[in-house]
Amino acid sequence: MTTARTATALLAEAGVPNPAHDARALIRHAEGACLDADVLIAERARRVPLQHLLGSAGFRYLDLAVGPGVFIPRPETELLVDAVLDAIRPLDSAVVVDLCAGSGAIGLSVAHEAGAQVHLVENSPEAFAWLRRNAEGRDHVHLHLCDLTVGPVGFDAAVDVVVSNPPYVPDSDRWRVEPEVRDHDPAQALWAGPDGLDVIRAVVPRASSLLRPGGTLVVEHADEQGQSVPELFRRAGFVRVTDHPDLAGRPRYTTGRQPW
Repeated sequence: MTTARTATALLAEAGVPNPAHDARALIRHAEGACLDADVLIAERARRVPLQHLLGSAGFRYLDLAVGPGVFIPRPETELLVDAVLDAIRPLDSAVVVDLCAGSGAIGLSVAHEAGAQVHLVENSPEAFAWLRRNAEGRDHVHLHLCDLTVGPVGFDAAVDVVVSNPPYVPDSDRWRVEPEVRDHDPAQALWAGPDGLDVIRAVVPRASSLLRPGGTLVVEHADEQGQSVPELFRRAGFVRVTDHPDLAGRPRYTTGRQPW
């Protein structure tokens, strides 16, 4: 059986970031699940994502089932949950819509931590299967397999917060991203046109239709979109538009308010 030291060396040689961490995690997982650690290490050396091999991704207080067909949630997206919680904290009850929900990381975290009524919208059947699995048995959660431009039905001007981590990677970055992303995250969760804004351009007006007066929109974006995304908010009539950095100081998400 591969030792942690040997596994670390193999993963480092393959260019895997954090090889020691991944080696330990895979060996520990293999022992607990009665799997062959050598096989898992070999798969990771082929740049299969660690989360696919473990079968889950940690996100705030949740362990989310992930695998082929669904975007793996990233730590920086946890900040969007904080923004949603801040927006709904003064409310006795809240309705939140998560557009481009994927695995459900944002919306399920909001439901778990605040008890809000959360509607999760996802248009990929493959991703929706993972979302349904992660949402099973959770209260206050409603799932919608549909395009973000039409769902959820019957909630226009009735939503307190719309949140979205949409596809936002420019097409030109296709060969600049790591193999774990390029080869294993679903393409429709990544690429969004020449400037990466194609899907955000659909999210913003849909959110404007869904939000009640005074409601909040929260959208994640790429590092280089810290000016273009706020401008889309302003053009759609949102006020108090603010761009926010992630923990590394990079532009990461924009918030705005529906005018009264």
